[in-house]
Amino acid sequence: MTAFQTAIQESPALPRGFSSSDAAAVARRVYLAPAGLATGAAARALVGGGRGRPLAGRTDLAFGLVAVLVRRDGGGASLTVVDEPTLTAWGRDCGEGVAAHVAATLDRLAAARPDFAGLPMDRPHIMGILNVTPDSFSDGGDRFDPAVAIAAGTAMLEAGATILDVGGESTRPGALAVPPEEEIRRVVPVVRALAERGACVSIDTRNAATMAAAVAAGARIVNDVTALTWDAEALPTVARLRVPVVLMHIQGEPQTMQQAPVYDVAPLDVADWLAERVAAAEAAGVARENLCLDPGIGFGKTVDHNLEVLAWSGLLHGFGLPLLLGVSRKSFIGRLSAQEPPKERLPGTIAADQAGLDRGFQILRVHDVAEARQACALWRGLALA
Repeated sequence: MTAFQTAIQESPALPRGFSSSDAAAVARRVYLAPAGLATGAAARALVGGGRGRPLAGRTDLAFGLVAVLVRRDGGGASLTVVDEPTLTAWGRDCGEGVAAHVAATLDRLAAARPDFAGLPMDRPHIMGILNVTPDSFSDGGDRFDPAVAIAAGTAMLEAGATILDVGGESTRPGALAVPPEEEIRRVVPVVRALAERGACVSIDTRNAATMAAAVAAGARIVNDVTALTWDAEALPTVARLRVPVVLMHIQGEPQTMQQAPVYDVAPLDVADWLAERVAAAEAAGVARENLCLDPGIGFGKTVDHNLEVLAWSGLLHGFGLPLLLGVSRKSFIGRLSAQEPPKERLPGTIAADQAGLDRGFQILRVHDVAEARQACALWRGLALA
């Protein structure tokens, strides 16, 4: 039994006893995730018959039930799965704070997502990983030469990527930081060349100076694995540039993040941490429509944590924001299988990405663009059938 299974107590009835009328206080204890998911014609029938809602405004996904997780005093949480009328009635019975939180979260689960960096979020997108590094965990050195990286990025676009994520610093477990000036030297020629070809380029960095240099060279998205916490200037820089940003969860930092990470209830702890980062970004002047969330698979998480966070990633739809999933070639795939090296983890990557699509992720960050696009096309074809 995993720590998550130990922490979660399944309950046949929703808990009582909320005394607070403050919706914000209740939100720190009550979490909602879509359940009873349906695709295609079943999804449309569910919504059309008034027995469910679309997930994130999609026509290919809907939910007919809601999983309710409530943090318990002393740790852990209770879990109950109910239909929306039951949940709404419970919220009213528990008081104004619970009722307001339930209604607002249900609306965010169902609401259509705004375009992100000019891309419609009513369908999945493929983000191609372009590491201009000598030491990334999977492909370090493969594209360290800018000319090779530019050619690889062009090939990814032709294979179906709608975003190219260019990075000049490895954030694998134990990786050392790269000085921003060296990171800039690596990435700017690649970003500029691909942006000039019309690509939607994302800059994968935690350094404010690199963010500014890459955006000046044509990058349209900032993707920060520390959710703008590493560099004190990152948050004001992104706000000033008015650029879309991916906020990713991480526990610790790359050098130490895999040294015995601990959570109470990992999916809930990740959601809470991201809620704090969303609030900080908005307070700094970042427009909410410029935010996208990544649960940070592999960043300060054990194999069990990764599985729990992915399985319960529907919780993150409660923010009403686009979601990005980065599982490509991650070590937990090999640990669950036969200890395959990174470049032999494509089947597991595809399986994990399909799980993400089932849960409504809008962006898949991958090394193998053509294969991911084919799998995504099949998933979408079935979902729309």
